[in-house]
Amino acid sequence: TMKKVFLFLGVVLSTVLVTAQEVEEPEFAGEVVVIRANETTAPLEKQISQGRSVLSTGAILTGIGKYRTQLQIVGCCSTVKLNNGESVKFIVRAVDNNTDPLAIIRIFKFESKPKYRRVEIASTNTFGATKTNNLSYVSFSAKRYGKSSYIITPSVTLEPGEYGITVSNPNAVDEKQTVVSAFAVEK
Repeated sequence: TMKKVFLFLGVVLSTVLVTAQEVEEPEFAGEVVVIRANETTAPLEKQISQGRSVLSTGAILTGIGKYRTQLQIVGCCSTVKLNNGESVKFIVRAVDNNTDPLAIIRIFKFESKPKYRRVEIASTNTFGATKTNNLSYVSFSAKRYGKSSYIITPSVTLEPGEYGITVSNPNAVDEKQTVVSAFAVEK
């Protein structure tokens, strides 16, 4: 009976891997495709981010406070909706797939307002202390996929809200604009 269980698991695993391999890599670096639990796929919404810097009220009035750097995209809500509790995977196209994906791929939750989605990426207080990891990143596991992509599996169930995925180029010294692949998890 253990033989049958292992055989069954092997068949299921190979079916999942074959299905995943049938999905083409996104065309350009930075693009992301979601693979839903029912094996359907969809490209995520692409947005060019706007950098934004904010001084706290205290910093403006007294010179003591925080200077925050934020990443913002236009619109309250993503057009790509995932179901609450749905297990998903993402195919993320990078420049190549030789870099540790944890170093270049970020999944994070936005604060959503009627006209924009925003997340704080760093803050500096007036005494010079910088906190650069204010984002609460979603942890994930990754495997190489195709020639230049990774298949990403979130390690946790995504809570309802607006999310973004960014891919940095490890070979670029200065990236002028960040492309954000956005999606939402419905309540």
